[in-house]
Amino acid sequence: MFVLEINTSNFGSTGNIALHICEACEKSGIDTAIAYAKSRSNMKKSVPNGLLIGNRFSRNLHLVLSYVSGFNGCFSLISTIEFLRKLGKIPDIIHLHNLHNCYINIPSLFRYIKNHKIKVVWTLHDCWAFTGRCPHFEMAHCDRWKTGCHDCPYPKHDYPASYVDCTKKMWKLKKEWFTGIENMTIVTPSQWLAELVKQSFLKDYPVRVINNGIDLSVFQPTPSNFREEHGITPDKKLLLGVAFGWGKRKGLDVFCELAKRLDDSYQIVLVGTDDGVDQQLPPNLISIHRTENQRELAKIYTAADVFVNPTREDNFPTTNIESLACGTPVVTFETGGSPEAIDETCGSVVPCDDVDALEKKIRRVCEEKPYPPEACLQRAKAFDMKDRFEEYVKLYEGIVHE
Repeated sequence: MFVLEINTSNFGSTGNIALHICEACEKSGIDTAIAYAKSRSNMKKSVPNGLLIGNRFSRNLHLVLSYVSGFNGCFSLISTIEFLRKLGKIPDIIHLHNLHNCYINIPSLFRYIKNHKIKVVWTLHDCWAFTGRCPHFEMAHCDRWKTGCHDCPYPKHDYPASYVDCTKKMWKLKKEWFTGIENMTIVTPSQWLAELVKQSFLKDYPVRVINNGIDLSVFQPTPSNFREEHGITPDKKLLLGVAFGWGKRKGLDVFCELAKRLDDSYQIVLVGTDDGVDQQLPPNLISIHRTENQRELAKIYTAADVFVNPTREDNFPTTNIESLACGTPVVTFETGGSPEAIDETCGSVVPCDDVDALEKKIRRVCEEKPYPPEACLQRAKAFDMKDRFEEYVKLYEGIVHE
């Protein structure tokens, strides 16, 4: 069996998922390769069986043309044809991840799939596959994607950026491209996204939920002197927020409001900030810029009394699981798939934008301690990445032997 993974990157959450799936496959005797854009970021590391799509010029040109035209994924034609020719043998399965970042000609890719009757697994990491443009639509309160996008309320400068609104045409093109495949299984990391898929033009394909997983050998209770280093006394209640790309979507404004409401017996720490975010923060918050060191992050999770995730748009945030795996309970908004990692033993869920309810739950968790670390650790075991990636291997084997 030969499985080809395609993703925009070889790093970050989606890139690491694809790479770990390849590793699980190789251990099971399945040949794999991973294809991604030739970009400056992707060239920082060498990947076994890595295949480059295009070059930096074709990528940058695609980005510009997509922005000015609104047609995302309709360029890089020559690069895509060359990539498909260089493949040599036809894959038994093509596993798609993120296709939206202007690096591959989507109609050519799906024509290749249909012409060769290739079996497909497509992991949706957001909603882009069945909308005219946006990866998320909850904050815009938009449901046009169900019947045909138009008059898009999604900000034109938000990812993927587009100067003009071509969502009506792009929705129709995606429906044409993505339907009519003989054998395709949609995978979603959350039940929430699975239910949305069933309401979209992808509804005729089987949908399977495979949660994101984490490395439990890294994310585990990890004592440290983090509190001492930042002047947080043992009697203070430490509230933690972790995100990469802080803004309203991730609830930055909510933390600023909590900082006003909570007295000095509480300390808020935000991880993943930058200089621009720092300028928006009140002085009583501790800001820690992005760290790629997961073991250091485990120390911070362990030091916290509660992990607060006021995300307004998310599929299945692994930060919730990382916190649980370090023995720290979670309080989150009821948005997307964020509540799905939590049960009654390890955290609380409150309505989106209800800061009063969020504050009340935070105080309860910190003062009454209803969620012991042992319960959090037990819940985290359900999201061991080794088990989750093995699910993909079994999915491949089942599909090939149908």
